Amino acid sequence: MTNRKDVIIQVKGLKKNFGTLEVLKGVDMEIDRGEVVVVIGPSGSGKSTFLRCLNLLETPTAGDIRFHGGSILRKDMKLDMYREKFGMVFQLFNLFDNLSVLDNVSIGPRKVKKAGKDEADRRAMELLKRVGLEDKAGSYPSQLSGGQKQRVAIARTLAMDPEVILFDEATSALDPEMVGEVLQIMRQLAEDGMTMVVVTHEMGFAREVGDRVVFMDGGYVVEEGNPKDVISGPQHKRTRDFLSKML
Repeated sequence: MTNRKDVIIQVKGLKKNFGTLEVLKGVDMEIDRGEVVVVIGPSGSGKSTFLRCLNLLETPTAGDIRFHGGSILRKDMKLDMYREKFGMVFQLFNLFDNLSVLDNVSIGPRKVKKAGKDEADRRAMELLKRVGLEDKAGSYPSQLSGGQKQRVAIARTLAMDPEVILFDEATSALDPEMVGEVLQIMRQLAEDGMTMVVVTHEMGFAREVGDRVVFMDGGYVVEEGNPKDVISGPQHKRTRDFLSKML
């Protein structure tokens, strides 16, 4: 558990509407450097929208998000520079089907950071080795299993050297036997001190790897705390009802 001294993300009164539908109704949260925050809750509770607001894939309707003390919603915010700090791993991989695995990983640094091809490819190979896929560098996404695709997606995210990685149900589209290989990479990232916000239904991961579990329902944070406390002894009826179906 981190010692709550190095807050890098502060969320205050975060609201998000889609038309008349209010999805986030006032979320407050602080996230420390190196902390693994696991967000759980039923479908439609606002978990994915919360993640997408953190890296401004969605623009909040109200409230504020501060990164290293500065509001990311100010008018002069350089969005591209900010988004480089926030990696995101999606449920459905979002790989480029027409690019090799190596090029999928190296394209971000080449296009965004203007890295040379040799340098970007060398770094991409290091990251593919880290996720156990260096032998797939010349393959294309269509030749990979779901678990392999997600590991490539994680390597691609790491290639941009983010400060924070957001995982939006990164294992929910995978066959059960492939879930473990992706969770293992996520465990390694946590051990290496990566700041992570993880939306997942994997309660074992939440209990073992999370520093904090946040239960969301109906657009609010209903309960949060130490994973063992929240998962084994939830205080709120809504949390208990949800967990009774998950465990």
